[in-house]
Parts: sequence; structure tokens; C-alpha cells
Amino acid sequence: MLDVTGLTAAYGESRILFGIDLHVAQGEVVTLLGRNGMGKTTTIKSIFGLLRPTGGNICINGRDLTGAAPHLVAGAGLGLVPEGRQIFPTLTVQENLQATATKGKWTLDRIYDLFPRLSERRRNMGNQLSGGEQQMLAIGRALMTNPRLVVLDEATEGLAPLIRADIWACLARLKAEGEAILVIDKNVDALTKFADRHVVIEKGRVVWHGTTAEILSTPEVKDRFLHV
Repeated sequence: MLDVTGLTAAYGESRILFGIDLHVAQGEVVTLLGRNGMGKTTTIKSIFGLLRPTGGNICINGRDLTGAAPHLVAGAGLGLVPEGRQIFPTLTVQENLQATATKGKWTLDRIYDLFPRLSERRRNMGNQLSGGEQQMLAIGRALMTNPRLVVLDEATEGLAPLIRADIWACLARLKAEGEAILVIDKNVDALTKFADRHVVIEKGRVVWHGTTAEILSTPEVKDRFLHV
């Protein structure tokens, strides 16, 4: 599905990533963990062609798309829920969803079934939604591209606990339906309830990776690399 090997990236003269390896298989949920500023979002930007890598390889469904333009990455089957949501503020909920729609199993009706609140607010503008509703919309918009892999950058950042629970329930449902997911978030305890594997980044390098059973049995990983 997604195979990232030896990925390096920089902003100008400042190197950020130093050989990231990351793999997501069909139907698998993988988390990308680490403190703020350790390279998680830079990794996502590099995968999606928003930042050109300085080295390494990015393969999607067997195709080498290292440094490819964002529309080619999307066309290969990756859907992004970006940090900050970035919905269209002057389009309605329904227009936001229709803007990215492609043919496939994810339709308006299925999105509204997944997020009934969006159905209730379908005629509201994007800038009239709460933060939680905007995140639901961002997830729905990504699903409307009918991706083979959904990538969420900071899935629940800044959301109230009840809304976070809704997002976790949504991701658990997506996994049950066979969706492949790569998720960045800080709520490790919530992620371990449904994720298969975890990759921890520190200063642009992978410092630990393993299964949910392994991270639960290795509390020092959280203490050393994930606590502020």
C-alpha cells in the first residue's frame, strides 16, 4: 500500500528527516507518534508531494511516486485529512464533500451515515461549523475521494473529549470496514484501542516501531519519546 524507505527532507539548509522508514499494508492502521517538532508533519508533506524529499523512496501501490505532484499522489489512492482541517470556508458542508467526490463506495449518504451531524448541517457554510464538525467534514471530504489509504495529520488536536471520542469511534469503524489508515495524534491510549502498529519519530529519525501489544508492554517508550 504505502512503502517509505530512507526518506530525507529539509527546509532550505535545515535538514528535518534523516532516513524515515514507514510502511502501511492494506486494511492496516498505523500511527506516527512523537513530540511536536520531531518531523511527523514533514513526513506527511513529503509523502503527499507538498515538500520535495531530498532522498529516499515513496512507493504507493507499487508505484514510485517520490517527489510526485500532490494530484498524482491523490490519484494513486491517498486521501489526506490535513493538520488544521483546511476545509473550504465559503462552501456549504455538502459542497465541500462534493468538491472532492469520485466514484466509489463513499457517497454523500454514507458520509452522512458516518457523521449524522454533517447531515444536519449540510447547508451551513464551512466557517459556520465548530472545530469538531470541521474535523468530521475534513474526514468526510478525504473519504469522498474514495482513497485506498486515509492519512490523518493531528486527528483530534484541539477537540473536546466528547468529540475526540466520536473521531476515535469513526476510525474504529473505518478499520472494521477494511480501510487502511495512517494517523498522527498524541492520544496514545486511544490509538492503542484500534491501531495495529506504531512508529515513533524523534528528531527526524525512527527511534521505535512495533505492534500495539509491544507498545503496551513497553511503557518506557511513552515516557522517553512521547511525554512532554
